[in-house]
Amino acid sequence: MNKSDNIAELAKALSKAQADMSGAKKSSNNPFFKSKYADLKEVIECVKEPFADNGLSFVQFPISNDGFAGVETVIMHSSGEWISNEYMLKVSKNDPQGIGSAITYARRYALQAACGVPSEDDDGESAMGRSPKQKKAPEPKPEPTQTKTEAIELLAAAEDFSKLVGAWNKVSKDNKKNEDVLGFKETRKKELEQ
Repeated sequence: MNKSDNIAELAKALSKAQADMSGAKKSSNNPFFKSKYADLKEVIECVKEPFADNGLSFVQFPISNDGFAGVETVIMHSSGEWISNEYMLKVSKNDPQGIGSAITYARRYALQAACGVPSEDDDGESAMGRSPKQKKAPEPKPEPTQTKTEAIELLAAAEDFSKLVGAWNKVSKDNKKNEDVLGFKETRKKELEQ
């Protein structure tokens, strides 16, 4: 942890802010892990008003190095006092999507830890590169004559992430192994996560 020479005023303000903070609501769904979690927006909502009321603010800077990505979180007080720390994660996929996912995850958990906001971690599995829980819903029987084009059209029609999961469950087993269909599913997944 890095800090200004003195943090007495910051400590008093942070203590008051924490007394006003609630826990981050687990309102986001992770359909692949069949779990709920508090997303970054929820964490910021918990912090924003109590921080503002007590002369506090925060910034987070993305950082990356040699297969790791994360953030430096700086908490500042109107007195000029500050504390900061870095939180880095090994990226599960060394591409922009993998790095972006690690940074978003790091932003959420670094801010929660620095501010003392409670929440349970249900979606950390993806940041760790682990597979979904083994408990799976039974797949509906797909049409035996589904073409590759029909499978792609089904995925293209998904309006949100949960509908993409539902569409994927309707894709035939043969099409789930098709590289074009798999590639299109990953593209749609990235589009819908943004």
